[in-house]
Amino acid sequence: MATTTRARPAVLNLTERAHARIADLMSRAPEGAIGVKLSTPRRGCSGLAYSVDYVTEANHFDEAIETPGGTLFVDGASVLYLVGSTMDWVEDDFAAGFVFENPNAKGACGCGESFTV
Repeated sequence: MATTTRARPAVLNLTERAHARIADLMSRAPEGAIGVKLSTPRRGCSGLAYSVDYVTEANHFDEAIETPGGTLFVDGASVLYLVGSTMDWVEDDFAAGFVFENPNAKGACGCGESFTV
């Protein structure tokens, strides 16, 4: 009997705008920063939020995604909440920020700041 292995889904897909924003952030990074890290801390009215911060050392539990402008680390504890998500950077006249299309989210708060799985 032949064994088939299923391809592992991407932890996170990034749009070209997200790649460009990471490059911009890394061009202005504080000394010692080795990349930016995406995590999903508990906060907001739905339970989890998206957070992107500079990181100065790699954690072996984190997923590292190499981008043209620098490394994006995905918090190891957040991976299950993010598998298959798309990360984009959106700017308009009133706001700018990373936006996530997350197939794992079962709901979100009205302001869009937090989500639940």
